[in-house]
Amino acid sequence: MASLNVGNLGEYLREQRRTAQLSLRQLADAAGVSNPYLSQIERGLRKPSADILQQLAKALRISAETLYVQAGILDERAPEAAGTRSVILADPSLSERQKQVLLQIYESFRKENGLDTDTDTHGAGDGGDADHPQASN
Repeated sequence: MASLNVGNLGEYLREQRRTAQLSLRQLADAAGVSNPYLSQIERGLRKPSADILQQLAKALRISAETLYVQAGILDERAPEAAGTRSVILADPSLSERQKQVLLQIYESFRKENGLDTDTDTHGAGDGGDADHPQASN
């Protein structure tokens, strides 16, 4: 497992929080963490667990995978596809279900064109797939 890249993670979290127009307190409350702890994460002083990252992702309405990549827990996929995935996952105007559907369509086109042979592309969010869609919030 890669070491946690907490500096970049904190900057990324702060950016996502501001994009979502949430205060530090609002995000902390939504994610079930304390204000000081979240502040320390954003400043790169703390290394959050995967569970905390998942709670933050849910509160920010972004993919947990996105935060795992930012934290260095997961390796980023193909560079040419990473930008597209990141943009879709970071769009606050889309629901989590809409993001997953878009990613599934995108991955199917990449596979059809022989560009993506990664078999772990359907779970780009919280583990949903086309055969078992998750209920939207």
